[in-house]
Amino acid sequence: MSTWEIIARGKVQGVGFRWFVQKSASVHGVCGYVRNLSDGTVYILAQAEEHVLDSFQLSLQQGSRFASVAGLEVSKIDSAKEYNEFEIK
Repeated sequence: MSTWEIIARGKVQGVGFRWFVQKSASVHGVCGYVRNLSDGTVYILAQAEEHVLDSFQLSLQQGSRFASVAGLEVSKIDSAKEYNEFEIK
C-alpha cells in the first residue's frame, strides 16, 4: 500500500471540495483524510495501491461542480499511520 500527501490549490475551500474528495475516495477505495489548510489550500492524505491513487488523483484534478482545481502537489511518503476509512477533518 502507498501513501500520498496531496495539496490541492485553486478555488477549493467553501465550495464542497472536501465532500467531493471524500466521495471520490469512497468510489476508488482510498483511505485517509482531507482537511482545509489556513492558506486556502486543501490537504489530502491518501492510502491505497499505487494504480488506485493514480486514478484518484485524476478525479481530483477534475474537481467538483463548484470547485476549480488549479493544481495538485503530490508527495509520496514512506511512513504514516494506517487508515481504514476516509474522513473529513
